[in-house]
Amino acid sequence: MSLRHIACSLLLSSLALPLLAAECPALLQGELPKLRSKGASFDLCQFAGKPLVVVNTASFCGFTPQFKGLEALYQRYQDQGLEVLGVPSDDFRQESDDSAETATVCYVNYGVTFTMTEPQPVSGDDAIALFKGLAEQSRQPRWNFFKYVVDRQGKVVASFSSLTKPDDPELIAAVEKAIASQP
Repeated sequence: MSLRHIACSLLLSSLALPLLAAECPALLQGELPKLRSKGASFDLCQFAGKPLVVVNTASFCGFTPQFKGLEALYQRYQDQGLEVLGVPSDDFRQESDDSAETATVCYVNYGVTFTMTEPQPVSGDDAIALFKGLAEQSRQPRWNFFKYVVDRQGKVVASFSSLTKPDDPELIAAVEKAIASQP
């Protein structure tokens, strides 16, 4: 391989990087620590171009059994590209201080297979960037298990209160609308 060929390849590679970054909507730019991963984090851009349900969770809330319905929703639509992101939070004082206990509730008690983060602030001035962006497009969560449905372009198509169960027809319709959206 000639020096000219290598230089040309490097130039093309460097030009492609900004294009890839531009494909990730502002809402999804950033990293979050993955639950039960010993310091490992994941890039939210992994959800770019995919329909997404984002929900703030808590292990000791009356709505915690919704994990079962969220998992069923994920299993039902996963083959169509749906992702679910659970973000535990103690903003409403119903999450454990011990992330191992949070992981047990999610993974063992409810069999969650979708992505979960370490506990994060989700409301008010201390909210993480993802939840600030969600609130700008919709509204801030007022309690645990508030749900946002995000389309393939990173736009909130609907949000639902804690009272809305994951199998609610309106939430299902919003998920199907997000799945049908074009990347």
